[in-house]
Amino acid sequence: MTAFASLGSGSKGNGTLVRMGSEHILVDCGFSTKQAEKRLRRLGVAPGSLSAILVTHEHSDHSAGVAALAYKYALPVFASYGTLKALEPKLVGTVIDSHKGFSVGEVEVIPVIVPHDTREPTQFVFEHRGVRVGVLSDLGQITPHVIERYTGCHGLLMEANHDRQMLMRGRYPEYVKRRIASNFGHLSNEQAVAFLSAVANPLLQVVVGHVSEENNHHDLLEACFAPLRSKVRELRYANQSDGVTWVEIAADAGNAVSVSPEYAIPAR
Repeated sequence: MTAFASLGSGSKGNGTLVRMGSEHILVDCGFSTKQAEKRLRRLGVAPGSLSAILVTHEHSDHSAGVAALAYKYALPVFASYGTLKALEPKLVGTVIDSHKGFSVGEVEVIPVIVPHDTREPTQFVFEHRGVRVGVLSDLGQITPHVIERYTGCHGLLMEANHDRQMLMRGRYPEYVKRRIASNFGHLSNEQAVAFLSAVANPLLQVVVGHVSEENNHHDLLEACFAPLRSKVRELRYANQSDGVTWVEIAADAGNAVSVSPEYAIPAR
């Protein structure tokens, strides 16, 4: 059974767990070892049973706990050259080619290059026996390449970081606001909705995460995403403290999915 879950999602720590076949793959770990162990066991997964940890980029809310967890349980780590270079010497791992797929056991992993203010950020799409699950966070804009890679997914954890008005009116310093709202920052609710509109299909099960506790609100998210609920099979929200429990991909997910070819990148 294919499924995915969030250990927690937000600016204080992120981790996404993907289960495909006999593999359990953790994407990022921004938590202490103790917290990561607690959150994994809450999902019924022993930390030592993980197949691998994949690191999307070097920001601490995604990478801070990777080295300690990998060392304690002798877990393989995969990341782009730029990400590993930015994290050396504390993190040792296997370099992936951001332009080529690779395998973790029986799962095919497709790296996706995204625009973010780090050395070589990559997000990931996972495929096993015709079922595709995508993890997408920490990017400042939607590109045609991103749309192409995430089209046809059956499961998706995606970012909707901020409400632009809340961000601009909030207490963050101006340089932080500019960074978040830039083309190398994070997706606003409106950008996230435009992305999901482009890749939505009737079999898609969606978790919206990496939601700012400072610059977003559940009511605003729901107002933006509500019109899309009829275009996907399921839509949930992940939070910082609890993440989201297992999203079991439906039994008919191996069927082909149909998506709209129309897409317009929203203007800022």
